[in-house]
Amino acid sequence: MKINPLRTSAFRLAFTNIVIFTLGVSVLLGAIYLLTKTVLDNEVDAVITAEMEGLADEYRQGGLTGLADELTWRSNSWGRTGAVYLLVDGNLAKTGGNLLNWPFNGIPEEKWTAFNLEARGANDDTVRHPVRASVMLLPDGYRLLVGMDVNQQDRFIATVREATLWGIGLTALIGVLTGSWLSRRLTRRVQGAAETCDAIVGGDLSRRLPVTGSRDEFDVLAQAVNYMVDRLAEKTQVLRATFDSAAHDLRAPLYRLRGRLEDAARNPTADESVRESVESSLQELEHVQRTLTTLLQIAQAESAVSVANSAPVDLAELASDMADLYEPAARERRLQLTVHTEEDCGVRGNRQLLAQVVANLVENSLKYVPAGGHIEVKAERIGPGSRLTVADNGPGIPESERTHVLQPFVRLPAAASTSGTGLGLSLVAAIARLHHAQLALEDNNPGLRVVLDFASA
Repeated sequence: MKINPLRTSAFRLAFTNIVIFTLGVSVLLGAIYLLTKTVLDNEVDAVITAEMEGLADEYRQGGLTGLADELTWRSNSWGRTGAVYLLVDGNLAKTGGNLLNWPFNGIPEEKWTAFNLEARGANDDTVRHPVRASVMLLPDGYRLLVGMDVNQQDRFIATVREATLWGIGLTALIGVLTGSWLSRRLTRRVQGAAETCDAIVGGDLSRRLPVTGSRDEFDVLAQAVNYMVDRLAEKTQVLRATFDSAAHDLRAPLYRLRGRLEDAARNPTADESVRESVESSLQELEHVQRTLTTLLQIAQAESAVSVANSAPVDLAELASDMADLYEPAARERRLQLTVHTEEDCGVRGNRQLLAQVVANLVENSLKYVPAGGHIEVKAERIGPGSRLTVADNGPGIPESERTHVLQPFVRLPAAASTSGTGLGLSLVAAIARLHHAQLALEDNNPGLRVVLDFASA
């Protein structure tokens, strides 16, 4: 199974941490920016307020003449500090200060106001300087404007703002790169563990999860899984030996018993009742042998022994061969058996077990489909994988029973009159699991359609 890096817990955790960390840095740098801007604005306002109070004292002591002289002196002495002064009469005509004219259209209503002051630059171009100012109303309609060039403060604030944005951006970038590296590293390790587990499930019990020696949670999990696989390998070996012994110990006596019964059935001196008993015993013995063989096949499939050394199998060729094999039996039962195949239907698995799947499904159809019916075997390409389908127009299986019939020794009441062990479909399900195929029992309207979807070879 391929892991999508964008859907992993490591990616979600890294993304969450990136968002939280970036928001935290943004709040911190934003607070620093706003605090710096507030401090500079308050400092400018404090300087302007102090200037305004000092000039108000001069007006109270020397009147308009003393205030005008003070403005002239301050303009000449402090011009390089960026201070701006203007005294106007009721008609807004200049009577003192270093501004040429009133910079507003009308009288500002707010205590604090701002305007741009134009000046000649070094290259004889026009440079605009932002000015923050306050206006005081004096007796007889005179007004005093005191301001300060805040160009340097604005540049500093712009620099701080740019640094803040760069800091947030770099923080997010570093977080994304770090989170991506961490997510990919964890994903690669989990992907490796998942592939190893798939190989173990597929029958390769020699595989183990890597232990790096870092003693982290992955090492703890790997050691636990490896210990479990060691025990599983031991149990599988014991189980395999048990089944091999059972097959060897039971088959030979059963074959000897069958031979003796067949000899007894052929004895011309035996009366009719004895011969009938022997024939019935032979049928029961055949049922036992078939059940034993199927159970061994299911155990072999469930233990994943047969697919450990799998090879490419052409489903189209397999379907054609099996259809040819069962064509005489279908003709004898007056059934139509057809096969439809497409090219490039390769899968990877055990050919003998896959042939057993087709055989079981076709034999079920031969057993339950009435004369004049139809059986279809199909191998086709579906997307990146292949599909094997066996369909008929027989009685089918009710939808409520389709999961139940895949269990061993389960037979429907309608099949009670026919011979069988109830292991055919359970063997098909075991082989499908062994090959990581998706098995589905569907309605063929009428009849049953069994579909196995395989991944690409």
